[in-house]
Amino acid sequence: MRILRFLLALPFLAAAQAPAPVIVAGSDWTALFNGHDLSGWVNVGKEKWEVDDGTIHGSAVSHDYGYLRTEKDYSDFDLSFRFQCVTLGNSGLFFRARFKPGTTEIIQGPQFEIDCTIGRHTGGVYDVGREWIVWPAAENETVVRQHDWNEYVLTVQGNHYTSRLNGVQMVDYTDPKRKGETGSIALQLHAGGGAEMRFKDILIRDLTRR
Repeated sequence: MRILRFLLALPFLAAAQAPAPVIVAGSDWTALFNGHDLSGWVNVGKEKWEVDDGTIHGSAVSHDYGYLRTEKDYSDFDLSFRFQCVTLGNSGLFFRARFKPGTTEIIQGPQFEIDCTIGRHTGGVYDVGREWIVWPAAENETVVRQHDWNEYVLTVQGNHYTSRLNGVQMVDYTDPKRKGETGSIALQLHAGGGAEMRFKDILIRDLTRR
């Protein structure tokens, strides 16, 4: 009887251990980065953004903020990408972002945090003027891989924001003070110098109602 129960349980064990499906371009997912050049992206500021070995490589060359934003604006979306902290500098993924013309000043747009220093709330949401609006549970602060590649899956739909980091749900938040309907998606290098980041496999599924 014990052997029979074990055999019956095998399909369920296999399903529980099966890896999450890999998101690829096609159907309703579109690549934001082609792996060859920065077509579709705009450098905001003086920091260095280049394509290196199939990745977007951002390097701080000044002590100011630096951003790489999409030419196109987005409102509601699913976004999947991978990031690597070459150094332990601070970064982020801004959404519905607007900049003061000719400057690196963000005038609209929250960000999903990226910081590979343990305890810096990667996966949380920080907003200009409001600071932290939500961050992960304390037991999830160690999910980030400090020098390896991290898998980030983000959803922005109306005032509802969710993030998954390396397969772990980090936040699921409804924002009572949503600001802005649409704007660019922007990668950040934080002010202060020293930050060096890589990004790749950037895919988006547009959820905006038409």
